[in-house]
This record gives sequence, structure tokens and C-alpha cells, in this order.
Amino acid sequence: MTTANLARTILPDEKEIAAAVASSRQLAAFLTTKFETQRIELVDETQHREVVELPTFALRLLGEILSELALGNAVKVVPIHAELTTQEGADMLNVSRPHLVKLLDNGALPHTKTGRHRRIKFADLMTYKEQRDLASRNAMDELTAQAQELGMGYE
Repeated sequence: MTTANLARTILPDEKEIAAAVASSRQLAAFLTTKFETQRIELVDETQHREVVELPTFALRLLGEILSELALGNAVKVVPIHAELTTQEGADMLNVSRPHLVKLLDNGALPHTKTGRHRRIKFADLMTYKEQRDLASRNAMDELTAQAQELGMGYE
């Protein structure tokens, strides 16, 4: 199993954000294609040109990355099969590490142990996060409906 390295986070600077905005827009024009692959041309500082054929799916992923960078967000690519430490998992869920450890110990989230250290599969963490977010949205919808039924002025 691959262990993810999420410790190093670097935010893009203004120049990188501007480049991401421009390249994201240019790339978007090519992502509506039905072709399975696309060819792009890379040019280095000596003007040497290299044509690379990429799966269209990879270009779509690149477009998503550029869109996030254009917003000034840091981006990490994590393989689905990667294993996270409890701190990395807690950071992704925006909870404390002790809270995540309680979830693991209570069986709310599958994990494995490597010696004394717990590891969480990225895919399992994302499944848990989606379920938690859905439950939260449903609870908010219920509260909204109740407030409207009671005429609490939120209409």
C-alpha cells in the first residue's frame, strides 16, 4: 500500500495563479472532445518541442487542478489506494486527531494497524466524508423545513 505524503503544502503565488487562470481557460476548450486521447505540445526553454499524447481523462484532471490553483488553493494528488496517517485523515475531515482515533476505535471508519500506528485508506476516508456530509445536509434540510413550517421568518 502506498502511504500518502500530505505533509508538504505549498500555496501558489500570484504569478502561478495567473498562469493557472489562463491555462485553465485554454484547456477547457479541448475538454469537450469525444476522443479518448489528446495531443499536447511541450516547449522547453531552448524551444525544443515535444508532442505528448495524454488520455483525455488526465487532461480533465489537469483542468480541475488548474481551476483550484486559479482560486489560490493548494492541490494534492492522492492515489485512491493510498493510506493516510491519523493526522492526515483528521486534517482532511477537519477534525482533531483524537476525534478521528475515537471514530476508528468505535468502528465508524475501517483502518489497519502498522505496528502501533493506525492507517486509513483514502477511499474509505472519502466514503465516510461523503456519508457524513450527506447526513449533515439532510439535517439542515429538515431544520429549514421545520423553521418554514413554524413561520420563524426564514422565508
